[in-house]
Amino acid sequence: MPTQTMKAIRQYEFGGPDVLRFEDAPVPALKAGEVLVRVHAAGLNPPDWYLRDGYRTLPPEWQPQLDFPLILGTDVSGVLAAVADDVKGFSIGDGVYSMVRFPDGMFGESRAYAEYVSVPASEVAPKPTGIDHVHAAGAPMSLLTAWQFMVELGHDEPNPLQPNRHQPVPLEGRTVLVNGAAGGVGHFAVQIAKLKGAHVIAVASGKHESLLRELGTDEFIDYTKTPPEDVVHDIDLVVDALGGPTTGRFLPTLRRGGALFPIYPLGFDGAEEAAARGVTISTTQVRSNGAQLSDIGRLLDDGTIRVVVDSVYPLVDARKAHERAAKGHIQGKIVLTVE
Repeated sequence: MPTQTMKAIRQYEFGGPDVLRFEDAPVPALKAGEVLVRVHAAGLNPPDWYLRDGYRTLPPEWQPQLDFPLILGTDVSGVLAAVADDVKGFSIGDGVYSMVRFPDGMFGESRAYAEYVSVPASEVAPKPTGIDHVHAAGAPMSLLTAWQFMVELGHDEPNPLQPNRHQPVPLEGRTVLVNGAAGGVGHFAVQIAKLKGAHVIAVASGKHESLLRELGTDEFIDYTKTPPEDVVHDIDLVVDALGGPTTGRFLPTLRRGGALFPIYPLGFDGAEEAAARGVTISTTQVRSNGAQLSDIGRLLDDGTIRVVVDSVYPLVDARKAHERAAKGHIQGKIVLTVE
């Protein structure tokens, strides 16, 4: 077992990157059904800065009620330091990766920006041996989001964002447009669509074209020069990795019977227009799933799906990593290394 204290990034109030403090914290206690991960790398995701800031864009009834100090982060790659007695199939020293307690339990339990994190065993998967900890830590939330939207939902929990269950649509032989294609979710969505046999149109700024071509993009639209809604039509599926109020501009690009999947649906209300056009709008909330990470890990292991890393910072510089995220135009993922 590790010592009783560890280094972690904690905050004592909501705010900007300056509220993040590098300090000593208690090592999380191991409970039944859990493993303790010695973290080698932690990936950043939008919920990290939303929570850091207090989720101010959410309706008041959705805003978190939690106790400080708070440790951020969901995505980790590391090595098992301890395994509860009732956990089978994992041993001390195993390399693992995980999306930790999302969305359930994300407001106060053991989190990822730390030297150690406790994780329910059901949310852990073997780390793909073909990639290092930095790339493995960049995968879980973004890759699971794209996979659960596009391939397999992977759970039967009620959908907090709409009354009906989200249903992925067939991809083989279809035309799929990915908006925000160079970002965390977007660059995985491009690869998944291509893997499943789709014709892929990527929308991003021009500096990302070369990368997106490498990842399998068939057509590229530089949105800084050409609004995609002006030049594409009869699309089968739009995956809007940015989402929000502007996602409605893609409704005219879809054929009747097509679908629009906004990854971030808040602020968008296009139900009436979608119904008039015969278009389905559907979204969901990504959820932790160790079994899916294990299956998808084989695609990471053999290079079928690549994790693109924008930048890497040591844990002590988490504030700088959040400042980088605030600048936007991220290519792939931002990752913290934990020594």
